[in-house]
Amino acid sequence: MRGTKRTARLPRMKRMLCALAVLALALASPAQASLKRGEAHVWDTQEIVLAAAKDYANPYADVTVWIDLKGPGFDKRVYGFWDGGRTWRVRFVATAPGDWTWTAHSDHPDDAGLNNGNGALKAVAWNADEIKANPNRRGFIRATANGHALQYADGTPFFIVGDTWLAASTWRLPMTGADPRSAYAPGPGISFEQAIGYRQRQGFNSISFIAAFPNWASDAHGATYDDAKGVGIRNAWEKFGVWAPGAKISTGDGATTTAKNMEDEAGNVAFPLLKPEDWLSDFDRINPAYFRSLDRKMRFLADNGFAPMFEPVRRDTGPSWKAYFDFNKSYARFVGYLQARYGAYNLLFSGIHLDWLTPRYGLSGAEYNGALEQWRQTYGVMPFGQPVTALIDTSTYRVFGDPKWLTMHTAGNRPRDHGIYPMMEESFRLSPAKPLANMEPYYTGWDHTMNSPAGERPEPDSDRDIYFARAMMYGSVLSGGLAGHVHGTAAYDLTSTGEPAGWRPYIWDALNYRSAGYMAHLRDFVLSEGARYQDLTLATDALSPRASTKAVADGLDGWSFLMRTPDKTFALAYFERKAAAPKIAGMKPGARYRWVWFEPQTGGWSKAITLTADANGVLQTPALPSKDDWAAKILAAK
Repeated sequence: MRGTKRTARLPRMKRMLCALAVLALALASPAQASLKRGEAHVWDTQEIVLAAAKDYANPYADVTVWIDLKGPGFDKRVYGFWDGGRTWRVRFVATAPGDWTWTAHSDHPDDAGLNNGNGALKAVAWNADEIKANPNRRGFIRATANGHALQYADGTPFFIVGDTWLAASTWRLPMTGADPRSAYAPGPGISFEQAIGYRQRQGFNSISFIAAFPNWASDAHGATYDDAKGVGIRNAWEKFGVWAPGAKISTGDGATTTAKNMEDEAGNVAFPLLKPEDWLSDFDRINPAYFRSLDRKMRFLADNGFAPMFEPVRRDTGPSWKAYFDFNKSYARFVGYLQARYGAYNLLFSGIHLDWLTPRYGLSGAEYNGALEQWRQTYGVMPFGQPVTALIDTSTYRVFGDPKWLTMHTAGNRPRDHGIYPMMEESFRLSPAKPLANMEPYYTGWDHTMNSPAGERPEPDSDRDIYFARAMMYGSVLSGGLAGHVHGTAAYDLTSTGEPAGWRPYIWDALNYRSAGYMAHLRDFVLSEGARYQDLTLATDALSPRASTKAVADGLDGWSFLMRTPDKTFALAYFERKAAAPKIAGMKPGARYRWVWFEPQTGGWSKAITLTADANGVLQTPALPSKDDWAAKILAAK
């Protein structure tokens, strides 16, 4: 039996269930066919199945299961999750080659099915070809030693090249068995596999999405509504063209749309309903069938080298969750459930999708801080080391401060212009340092007031539209976002087959926007000197002038950006459209530098220009090659 051994003290059937579960995961990857009996690869998800000896009234809330996992350099508790009936599962990975053992426990020590089971496996390394086929085999991502960037466990740089598909957990991108390797062009009927394959060919390695959308349904209520007690039930994305006869909030013409429905491919929702008439979820109970659908997507992402930004819920669940439940305890339990179910995959884990700070349809940063701190104290924070952050409005530092549960900072959403960069620089300068990225920058094709630099709202996929997205890619990274960048479009809601598009485009149309093609160029620019980018520090103050006379504070034109290493031998720069050619102070006096222009639209490099800093260490930027935006690499000449 591969991956585990059970003691003879447990019933034979239960031993078989456990062995078959671990074996099934081991056989999921063809590369494991050569493994010997009792072996498993490092960083590949293993699963233990436990069968309770008795029934429980509410297994999700009333029973806690875990294993004590030990191996080379590792000795931690790993929690399991209830998966329906009398079944509990514990997922884990071996983080290093060698011998590993585990022992099962629960907070019901009298249940023989959940306690005292034990097993062992021998973890072996992947070979070079297997690692090349899937970078997740390098190990889970974590912060670099200096705290400013991300890397795989083996030290290889990991730079987020992400896209925003917030509803990818639902039927809107179904798993169909389609071959992701085909030369697929996005169109109606697109599957999850086809969408991932398409972005993978464009160089993406991550998607951002939300695990569940409780309280959302295409029902008699409006997309935004309160219950009879005035409690905000949802502030959902509209299902355009589908009217809500019972809506209390009108568009002005006597009608309003209902919410987008967010069940899985089989019609399952994440939580049973406490009040069906209000579509209010029972947050103290779970529907495991919904998460079994999500299991398939998470495994597919892992097998295809993606490390998703994975979020529990959107902030509009907060008011009803707090009004009708013990919020801190209940929310911490759900986050712990997701950690147990998906924490043995490579990912960035988000505590909450807090995209709008509104008291009516969300909770405050302090309220989420309390619940997430309870999660940390009760379940620990990611036993296998993946970063924990939150998608945020403004910056995580300004909303949460620097709590113990948060190991990576983010910025974004508002404002989507120059105003976000001081917030990013503020987060980058924190000590101790934590990786930073902009998770919600300018979204291509989204005609919305909060997505309008200096009031401009260009046509979707127009030159100006895709320029704004490109400017925020480079501006965000060179304002300290060295963890990477997350692209976005107006199709973040995944408007899909069988519903009208309305104010937002179909997902297959947005996938074709040209802005996504710039993301691989951004990665190539940043990693052009290997891992050296991880040592860059903020140097925009060295630019004179930093902003041209045509620049405005709430726009995306006319600014310049610079980061460089402390030894002043390596720097990266970016110049928006209408930027001046500034002088750069603080270089080595009299030193010679190689200046290489980089074209963000094509990913092309120009021939190097040799420049010399003056006696005061000032370097004059060469004339920009054209009126478009440009990036540059600056290296000390040998």
